[in-house]
Amino acid sequence: QVHLVESGGGLVQAGNSLRLSCAASGRTFSVRAMAWFRQAPGKEREFVAAISGSGRLRYHADSVKGRFTISRVNALNTVFLQMNSLKPEDTAGYYCAAGSKIGSSRYEDYGYWGQGTQVTVSS
Repeated sequence: QVHLVESGGGLVQAGNSLRLSCAASGRTFSVRAMAWFRQAPGKEREFVAAISGSGRLRYHADSVKGRFTISRVNALNTVFLQMNSLKPEDTAGYYCAAGSKIGSSRYEDYGYWGQGTQVTVSS
């Protein structure tokens, strides 16, 4: 089992920044890929970004490219999502996910999920 815990969400004004963290524990050696997804009320879960186990491969959704950056510190078993220039449409619950398919944007490819952290961006 892999246990994921997100933190760092909150309420911010448009244009500001937040950094989300996802701490992993358990059988982390079995995880080859980590990702962030988000889900707004009434909408489907949406891929945000993914990163390989080494951190060398990174993928970002077009909607966040240039504003969000995924990174990881393996010594801490932690993945980060730096979110800059936030917009009201970024408002959602943000979920950390772990799986074995590097770079996948399909939530079906991730077997482990955190409980989520809420990000609210006011205009």
